[in-house]
Amino acid sequence: MFFKRFFKRERGQTVVLAAISLTGMLAMLGLVIDGGMYYVERTHLQKAANAAALSGAQELTTEDERIVRGIVDDTLTHHDELDALSGVIILLDERVTVELERQFTTTFMSLFGIDSFDVNVQATARLGTMGRAIGAAPLGIEESIEIVPGEEYVLKVDEGEVDIGNFGVLALEGPGARTYKENLLEGFQEELSVGDVVNTQTGNIAGPTKEATDILINSCDNMYERDCKRVLLVPVYQPYSHDNNQLKQVKITGFAYFYITEPMNDKDKTVKGVFIERAGSGFELEEAVDRGAFTVRLSE
Repeated sequence: MFFKRFFKRERGQTVVLAAISLTGMLAMLGLVIDGGMYYVERTHLQKAANAAALSGAQELTTEDERIVRGIVDDTLTHHDELDALSGVIILLDERVTVELERQFTTTFMSLFGIDSFDVNVQATARLGTMGRAIGAAPLGIEESIEIVPGEEYVLKVDEGEVDIGNFGVLALEGPGARTYKENLLEGFQEELSVGDVVNTQTGNIAGPTKEATDILINSCDNMYERDCKRVLLVPVYQPYSHDNNQLKQVKITGFAYFYITEPMNDKDKTVKGVFIERAGSGFELEEAVDRGAFTVRLSE
């Protein structure tokens, strides 16, 4: 009788332990499955927040917060996450923060009384001074010249005056009018960085400049269009070496954006335009001088 009662009690305890173990296993399984779904959901939401912040930050140089907010909303709409927007903080010329929130509904964890919980993400994108970039035009402006956005500047490109006036004409990919024209139309397709030393262009390049600027002028009519080719990325430089009083090399110290305002005049052989503040593709360097060319990056 003793042994029967003992084994009966043992079987009862085993059933209880098995039930507890099964419950624990189900809870762990539910945690793993719901945890994985939560991770996917949060990752998607974070990507949408990152994209919205980065896109909005591209327009931080404008004077209207509504433009930045419109870009943020459009980007979230594209990612089907506009309803998740819980807050936007915009500081023009500095940064934009996007906050998203959504309720995550559990599947298995609801069996244990956990039906849902909030998913919160945040992304901040800020402007930085451009110090490295691809696509620069073979024109440059000396660092000592003050850049006033919206004020007209003139580039002289006639023989003997290629380094006189507000600009210097650069031989980014080597000498020659054809190479110069291609670089002016398409941008130099190698990276330039603060500290790089480049040669100046010599000779009469007024003809190739006019041919290129005529094409660029007709490419668009709005300086705020993202793909407007009339907006040129130009190096800012310090004079580096002279030969017989002619500037031969310059040292890059930063970048600026220049918008060509009108076609070249055959008589005075000048290119006219204005500088604008703008965010573009490139990389930030702390040592770069700030002349209105910025990059955008996510910050913690």
